[in-house]
Amino acid sequence: MSTTNQRLEQIIPRIQAEAFIQNKGLGNEIGFYIFDYDPADELLVRDYVQHIKKKINYNGSNRRIIEYDLYEVLLDIAREKEILDQMPLMEEKRGQAELADAIMKAASYKDYIDKMSFKPKPGDVLFLTGVGKVYPFMRSHSILNNLHHVFDRLPVVLFFPGSYDGQSLKLFNRFKDENYYRAFQLVK
Repeated sequence: MSTTNQRLEQIIPRIQAEAFIQNKGLGNEIGFYIFDYDPADELLVRDYVQHIKKKINYNGSNRRIIEYDLYEVLLDIAREKEILDQMPLMEEKRGQAELADAIMKAASYKDYIDKMSFKPKPGDVLFLTGVGKVYPFMRSHSILNNLHHVFDRLPVVLFFPGSYDGQSLKLFNRFKDENYYRAFQLVK
C-alpha cells in the first residue's frame, strides 16, 4: 500500500494530464475526485497542496489551481453575516451544541457555494481543503452534492482526512458521512 507521501507525489502528473482536465474516461460523469488520506498526515497534506499550487500556478503551465479552504469560507460567511464576533459569547452562554446549530443555520451549503463561485478558465482545477477543520458545521457530501450544479465541467478535488471507498466517506476514519457515489479516487 502506498504511503501518503507516495500518493501525494502522483497528484501533479495526474492533474497535468489532458484527459484529467477534459474528464475523459469517466463515462460522462462529472470530474469530481477525492484524495483521502490518514488524518494524522493533515499537516503534510496541507503543505503539499501549497507545493502543488506553486508548481502548477507559477511554472507557465496551462493549469491553474483554485483552492477553497472550507473553514476559511465559513469564517468569511460569518464575517459577512456579522456573527463571527458573537460566536464566543454565544458558546459561553448557550453551549457548543447551540452554537453549532446556529452556525449551521447561518451558513448553508448554498452560502459556501456562493462564496466559491468564480469564472473557470480552461485548464482550471478546483481544490477543496479544510474538510476536517470545518466539521461539524459543513459536511463534505453536502458541498459535493450541490457543487456539481455550478462546476459540471471543472475538475474538483476534495482533500479528505479519512477514507473513501468509492461509495461512502468516513471522516477521520471515525464518522460515517452520507454516501457519495459520484466522485472518483484521485490516486489509489
